[in-house]
Amino acid sequence: MTDTATAILDPAPPADMGTFAEDGTYIPRQIVEDDLGDISLDDAYASTMVVVEDGQIVEGTVVRIDKEEVLLDIGFKSEGVIPARELSIRHDVDPGEVVALGEGIEALVITREDKEGRLILSKKRAQYERAWGRIEEQREANVAVKGMVIEVVKGGLIVDIGLRGFLPASLVELRRVRDLQPYVGRELDAKIIELDKNRNNVVLSRRAWLEETQREQREAFLDNLRPGEIRSGVVSSVVNFGAFVDLGGMDGLVHVSELSWKHVDHPSAVVSAGDRIDVQVLEVDLERERISLSLKATQQDPWQEFAASHRVGELVYGRITKLVPFGSFVQVGDGIEGLVHISEMSAHHVELPEQVVTPGEELWVKIIDLDLQRRRISLSIKQAAEGGVVAAEYQEHFGDHAYDDEGNYIGTGGSEGQQAWEDYFSTEDDEEHPDDEGEHAEAGPAGDEVEAASDEASDVTADET
Repeated sequence: MTDTATAILDPAPPADMGTFAEDGTYIPRQIVEDDLGDISLDDAYASTMVVVEDGQIVEGTVVRIDKEEVLLDIGFKSEGVIPARELSIRHDVDPGEVVALGEGIEALVITREDKEGRLILSKKRAQYERAWGRIEEQREANVAVKGMVIEVVKGGLIVDIGLRGFLPASLVELRRVRDLQPYVGRELDAKIIELDKNRNNVVLSRRAWLEETQREQREAFLDNLRPGEIRSGVVSSVVNFGAFVDLGGMDGLVHVSELSWKHVDHPSAVVSAGDRIDVQVLEVDLERERISLSLKATQQDPWQEFAASHRVGELVYGRITKLVPFGSFVQVGDGIEGLVHISEMSAHHVELPEQVVTPGEELWVKIIDLDLQRRRISLSIKQAAEGGVVAAEYQEHFGDHAYDDEGNYIGTGGSEGQQAWEDYFSTEDDEEHPDDEGEHAEAGPAGDEVEAASDEASDVTADET
């Protein structure tokens, strides 16, 4: 019989089956080889498991995500459990936003076996340990860290840099920021200025990073800035002592005294954040990197304007603003006040200014001295009663019938205040004052006393305005 015929009659058994010996005995296929030697099966099984200790950092794969926890396969006898609170340094976070199924992550062993026999892990603590090492190296090398703002807290921001870094509000920008909410979700660069692992304390400064990165830019900007030039800028913030203006490279300060020619109670009465204004550069301090600006320097000086349109001897209309022992102040223009010395309040002796005028009263006064350099105007009620040429702007306001052909005031009453003023003086003129001449002579101060009173009045004016 041929070999082919023999093979057909006696086929070989399949590979997954046993074989037969020559004597016909069946030999089963070997399924398991006992190569354990002297150790038991349980010991062999245990040897394939990962050995973990409390505080150890392990690697694993996310195999399940629930609302309250995440299961991580680290090759242990059971999956490790990461509670939701141990996933991230952020509060009340959705586990599905932190990890994904199949993702490989690190976790720190909190306890190998809790009361329920579970392996408890923490992702955020593993990140914390890794982050501390990295941050200490960055602090040592004086390099910046980068992180996302995750929370606004009292006094500043919390930045996620692998752990919770605190960024004080005063160190967020080059100037203090009042509204921190818009920074949430933004990624920021900052320098580490304080690091204490024992106290779990990391303090950051974005301002230090900005100052460092913008130093060359600021120096170039300051070098090109010249006192006296006019620059356009945007009001970046308003504070009690003035307003900061962004000039396009740096902020400059307009002090409250440089906001207006008028007295300013608070800067917010003149400018608001976001306003675009023109300012004049007053001073550039290269060493301290400070710029002093002026808004009023770009506006017409009301004193110069008043002096250009008025002259000594004219009658102007004004309002009593303040009484002082030596006279009264009268507003005769926008931001312009002059002094009526007590000796110029009446043709008769006056003990106190309130005997003649009251605050808020409107009346005519005559300009008897105008000193633009010292910004002083001396006025007279007494001489205004004698008449004179009325300043041009008042002639139209009070009507032509109140003046003669030469512009002298002849008085028919321009307002209730004016009429009261006229009535007062007409009454005074009708009364008999036998001692007026002597009293007036005694009351009239000498030239030095008038000058001293004028100086005192100007000091009060400066304080008030």
